Amino acid sequence: MTPLLSLEGLTKAYPGVVANDNVSLAINPGEVHALLGENGAGKSTLVKMIYGLVKPDSGTMRMHGAPFAPPEPRAARAAGVGMVFQHFSLFDALSVAENIALGMENAPKLRDLSRQIKAVSDTYGLPLAPDHLVGDLSAGERQRVEIIRCLLQEPKLLIMDEPTSVLTPQEVEILFKTLRKLSQEGTSILYISHKLEEIRALCDSATVLRLGQVVGTCIPRETSAGDMAEMMVGKVLSVPSRANPEFGAELLSVTRLSLPPLSAFGMPLRDISFTLRAGEILGIGGVAGNGQDELLSALSGERRTPPGAIALEGADIGALEPNQRRALGVLAAPEERLGHAAVPNMSLTENAMLTGATRMGLEKNGFLNWGAAQDFAREIITAFDVRTPSAQNAARALSGGNLQKFVIGREVLQDPKVLIVNQPTWGVDASAAAAIRQALLDLATGGAAVIVISQDLDELMEISDRFAALNEGRLSEPRPAEGLSVEEIGMMMGGAHGMEVAHV
Repeated sequence: MTPLLSLEGLTKAYPGVVANDNVSLAINPGEVHALLGENGAGKSTLVKMIYGLVKPDSGTMRMHGAPFAPPEPRAARAAGVGMVFQHFSLFDALSVAENIALGMENAPKLRDLSRQIKAVSDTYGLPLAPDHLVGDLSAGERQRVEIIRCLLQEPKLLIMDEPTSVLTPQEVEILFKTLRKLSQEGTSILYISHKLEEIRALCDSATVLRLGQVVGTCIPRETSAGDMAEMMVGKVLSVPSRANPEFGAELLSVTRLSLPPLSAFGMPLRDISFTLRAGEILGIGGVAGNGQDELLSALSGERRTPPGAIALEGADIGALEPNQRRALGVLAAPEERLGHAAVPNMSLTENAMLTGATRMGLEKNGFLNWGAAQDFAREIITAFDVRTPSAQNAARALSGGNLQKFVIGREVLQDPKVLIVNQPTWGVDASAAAAIRQALLDLATGGAAVIVISQDLDELMEISDRFAALNEGRLSEPRPAEGLSVEEIGMMMGGAHGMEVAHV
């Protein structure tokens, strides 16, 4: 069989790093091919070269046996390559059809395009209303917009980057049915994900990258997730663990918290109540856009809350700003790492100073102690294995996974009394994810109270003592995490938390 796409010796170097080093692989027609590797392994650079966003320094690509070297994404799309990025590029204020039209070279009239969207939607089991505003859609529905935009171009190769990071288990199953149907029809799929059990369930073959080089291939359904993870990182992975968790006094209480949305397309918080004890980890699941950002901003102090809604050890903290809450031991790490958790153009030392000044004693009487700030940044880099040349590097120069490790490490090392984290291992490889989860477990063992907001259900079940679900700004009653099934959790995330969930 002639491969649909073959890469021979692709190499791409940037100052100080070789992103791809003599990479070769082949993808056959109709094959679902996984691209695996830890953060910084070179996956993103490789798919950017295939999609025409980056030009290789050397090596060749061939499509259907003919030379293939797209100078820009438009040329790649014309050759039959479609890509669904990890971060959606959609306009909230426009309809589904209008967003799809923006991504087409010669878009038909909206009436005709709407009919095409409906036809593709029905064919591939991706329910979507062309006239609905994108701002009103769930994360799963937004992903369908991106996928249908690609499918309307009838791609021969579909590249998917972390496609299930914001989906419920039910939405993941719908996506997998679609991808299997596309594969049966002859469309090849290049699939990037850190969720190795998904890789085993979906993919026909896998290429593993480490430090920019191909270090192995495998058939996922015949290879354990542990073995694939070890191929990626080159060592045996440790499983996060905590022996005999003990809970102390109540540290944080939230009582009937209600707030308007952060934006026109945000989600209001509706009557949220829960308590959190010392040494306890509360996992909060939910599809993206159901109030996660609003909840974190209320708990961190970015938004003031009504009197009596949030209390730390019995004292009302709703009127306190973030730095005042930090002084008391309430710390937070938001989901958006570049722009919210870290300033892109500031160095890691400066970013360490931004949240660490109060608790780490990095300033006195308005004067900043840059030596101490640099020492703190270096401590984070060492303790959390942040891959960077120095603490003077800008935050934007780090890969997403390495910046995530820095952001989480910065908060953990400040010895918080209460820590709230949103998507702590988003876009992070298996080894780094295990290290971050272990750090959160160790923090709880030391007596801190931890809230983990995440769309990764495996993560929540691995480290949580209790679980609750956010849906349309409402929080379900927290339940012991042990014994909850994936089906129960999926139903809670889908809005069944107002009733007793049937055991399946």
